[in-house]
Amino acid sequence: MQIKVVAVGKLKERFWQAGVDEYLKRLKSYAKVEIIEVEDEKCPEAYSVAQALQVKQREGQRIIKAVGLGSFVIALHLTGKEFTSEGFAAYLDDLALNSRSHVTFIIGGSLGLANEVLERADLHLVFSRFTLPHQLIRVVLLEQLYRACKISRNEPYHK
Repeated sequence: MQIKVVAVGKLKERFWQAGVDEYLKRLKSYAKVEIIEVEDEKCPEAYSVAQALQVKQREGQRIIKAVGLGSFVIALHLTGKEFTSEGFAAYLDDLALNSRSHVTFIIGGSLGLANEVLERADLHLVFSRFTLPHQLIRVVLLEQLYRACKISRNEPYHK
């Protein structure tokens, strides 16, 4: 499986990057994983609805450009579908069995995703109904991908 993660913004804190690096290392024997960081838009602390929309649209244009063609797109979004770890593993297995082995996950910025990005997505996925920092969700996504790979191969880890 070839997995691309398109994420808004760079990881600035070393502890987030350390988590990402650890799971990328673990995933190497299961899948080709590429992370593409797109620039985040600057937004004032107190912003209007119009400013928020503009920020999301600009980030959305960068995201769409990074996604490219031919990939099954999964957008991480609060209104998305929830899975158990086993269900997520089965879903990814089903994609691979149906010739959808190029999968792109999208992680938005602090204001979320533009409507154009959500419309481009084949699936909306949520890991929690809690609002989580987009830096943390990158680590959570990679951990769940690693867990799914272990589950799919019946290897110990997911207990």
